[in-house]
Amino acid sequence: MQEKLDQLKAHMARISDLLSAASVLGWDQRTYMPPGGAQARADQVATLSGLAHEFYVDESLGRLLEELEPYLSELDYDSDEASLIRVTRRRYERRTRIPTELVVELSRTTALARQAWSEAREKDDFGFFEPHLSRVVELRIRWAECFAPYENIYDPLLDYFEPGLDYAQIRAVFDGLKPELIALVRAITENRDAVDASVLDKPVPEEAQIAFSRDVSAALGYDYRRGRLDLSAHPFTTSFSPDDVRITTRIDPGNPIKALMSTIHETGHGLHGQNMSPSLYRTGLTQGPSMVVSESQSRFYENVIGRSRPFWRHFYPRLQRAFAPHFDGVEMEAFYRALNKSEPSLIRTAADEVTYGLHIILRFELENDLLNGRVRVADLPEVWNARMEEYLGVVPPTDREGVLQDIHWSQGSFGYFPDYLLGSVFAVQLWEQMKKDLPGVLSEIERGEFGNVLAWQVEHIQKHGRKFTLPELAERATGGPLRPEPYMDYLREKYGELYGL
Repeated sequence: MQEKLDQLKAHMARISDLLSAASVLGWDQRTYMPPGGAQARADQVATLSGLAHEFYVDESLGRLLEELEPYLSELDYDSDEASLIRVTRRRYERRTRIPTELVVELSRTTALARQAWSEAREKDDFGFFEPHLSRVVELRIRWAECFAPYENIYDPLLDYFEPGLDYAQIRAVFDGLKPELIALVRAITENRDAVDASVLDKPVPEEAQIAFSRDVSAALGYDYRRGRLDLSAHPFTTSFSPDDVRITTRIDPGNPIKALMSTIHETGHGLHGQNMSPSLYRTGLTQGPSMVVSESQSRFYENVIGRSRPFWRHFYPRLQRAFAPHFDGVEMEAFYRALNKSEPSLIRTAADEVTYGLHIILRFELENDLLNGRVRVADLPEVWNARMEEYLGVVPPTDREGVLQDIHWSQGSFGYFPDYLLGSVFAVQLWEQMKKDLPGVLSEIERGEFGNVLAWQVEHIQKHGRKFTLPELAERATGGPLRPEPYMDYLREKYGELYGL
């Protein structure tokens, strides 16, 4: 058996190396590559993606998995080896359904679409992006059709990012959250003057914003010997190995808190990447077990920790020094309330905890409508704006602030958005358990001590990589399945206190 396992590990190592090389090229495209390099970069990434796919669907991998199947019951379920066989088998079964030429075409098309999205966003012109997005949607539908039969053509795409979840399951959760969130938004709107966020509008230089963001992320545990912080149009995290995990942020010259909170969000992803078990490197198990779990880490650090009073009792004096003299006359409580102001907004990444969920539900519904042919790509700006008005009471004045704000569709990442909201739900569930396991955690955060917070996340979530599914991790970490109730309780308590509801 050991010889077969070694062969499997060697095979997966080659795939991992190819995908890591493609990721380096993708990171460069989104940070430093000149716009003129888009076509060549698309070809390069397509070649690497095609090679990786060929390795994934190679018959020799299928034979190896068949030969190892009888030994699976002999292995400890929690072992790296058992997880490697389980996860690789699922990937193999899925990948063998997808023609290599479709993988290559998707890779090439999305590489060009990313560049077109960036230019369209700069020009504020959805029409420039429309033909690229139409082609991406067409290819994603072809991709999903490889997994027929299904109840909804959206199901294979949702399952790709969160194994086991389908449209009906997610809609059931969102249908429960949607009226609760809308009711809370309306109640807060009636008391909108209770919180003043204008104190955050300060013209802080870019260099100071980046320096303080680095300091905060390092204090949370992000290791800059194994990572770096750069700028990009859309903040993201990419991991080439646990020893090379990179994050980016986006600067707003008139509001330094936007870049800071974006950095803290990506720091959560970065910590997840840096703290996966080294034994999983080059096995294909270093990716997050699910996008929900991945997003739970970023939302945990950004919102549950990064928007809390204990966190800012420690960091606010440091922020005042870093951004002096801009916050000299602003008291910590006023800053905390401003940081947590809830109001309908145009931009998802700048949305508060209450309204954020409605941004996600809107995208979830639009993706389903696009894939099922109920909405045309050409009509997206109009439909987007209409639903923004219906759900949040605001209408984007530009495409840049509306349908062009996210990079995801240019990448073909249909099915990803729901995991942001589900990740927020899981983040609160993890926090409730952490407080039980670490009774002094609030005091530790107030002192700027984040070692135990990170150690808890590493032990229960981060070190496991893709070894376990979301239900398995939820059961192991919190003793039960994913539940939306703690999330709504958290929002009602926090924002009820802020707005006197």
